[in-house]
Amino acid sequence: MASVNKVILVGNLGKDPEIRYTNGSVPVASFSLATTEYYKDKNGNRQEITEWHNIVAWRNLAELAEKYLKKGKQVYIEGKIRTRNWDDKDGNKRYTTEVIADNFILLGKKEGDTGPDGNNSRNTEHHQAVEATEQAPTPDQIPIDDDLPF
Repeated sequence: MASVNKVILVGNLGKDPEIRYTNGSVPVASFSLATTEYYKDKNGNRQEITEWHNIVAWRNLAELAEKYLKKGKQVYIEGKIRTRNWDDKDGNKRYTTEVIADNFILLGKKEGDTGPDGNNSRNTEHHQAVEATEQAPTPDQIPIDDDLPF
């Protein structure tokens, strides 16, 4: 039976993307994305849970992320979950789970948009889709670079 590894997230960027390059000069961007859900507890008080996701974008999608994504921006991201492991400097096995982005769409108000009254419009939505032209590499295709902490 086939399986599916598909993630869809809508959230806000926790920091500007950091772009680095592998030994083969392949651009890699990493950033955090916060998703928040709300619920009422047994006393009727509104509660919130924020989950932080580590996002990784490769190649031209990494360069587009660096250009368009900024801390606080709302974004829709599609990708897949990937868990990597490595040995740290002390020889301990370390693990990290990331979302490998396949594409993203900028959401929310476009900077500089104004409404009919000349003021910034809070209801204007701006969507810009960005899609990877190449698939992200599989773990065995990723060159090992000890300088990359993610």
